[in-house]
Amino acid sequence: MSEGYIENEIFDKIDYSDKMLTNGEYDNCTFNHCNFADSGLSGITFIECVFNHCNLSNCQLKNTALKDVRFDTCKLLGLHFNDCNDFLLAVDFKDSNLNLASFYALKLKGTNFINCSLQEVDFVDTDLTGAQLDQCDLSGAIFEQTILEKADLRSAYNYSIDPDLNRIKKARFSRAGAAGLLLKYDINIE
Repeated sequence: MSEGYIENEIFDKIDYSDKMLTNGEYDNCTFNHCNFADSGLSGITFIECVFNHCNLSNCQLKNTALKDVRFDTCKLLGLHFNDCNDFLLAVDFKDSNLNLASFYALKLKGTNFINCSLQEVDFVDTDLTGAQLDQCDLSGAIFEQTILEKADLRSAYNYSIDPDLNRIKKARFSRAGAAGLLLKYDINIE
């Protein structure tokens, strides 16, 4: 084991906003109630890690590797996931606030967003094939050249998706949410 390799550790209530997380590879680690706000996670590798009740708002993610990482009840405001190392990138989100985050041009096939706030999130050129956006607030989220094929948005709300600018074949929408596909026509649906 080389220095900087941390495996099966639990990190509880640590404030990393004024000190850096040790650079290296974290494998099967859990972070509970940790504060990473405005800190740097650049170049760090996380494999099969879980973040519970953590604040990662405005973290630097340059070349950060997120391989099968789960975020549960986290604050992830303004994160640029598009700065991450995209090799084997796999993330899932539950009960988290991702407002103002960017997933520009990432491949997020099968990603789960469960009960998340995704207001003003950048999904431009993102591949969300088979993704699940369950009970997610998508107000102001930007969908352009986004692949939403087979994605499940039946319980998502407040979205505006132009079918002419995005690939939505076999995507699933609710009847109530289908109005979000017609907003560009400025029509009233009653």
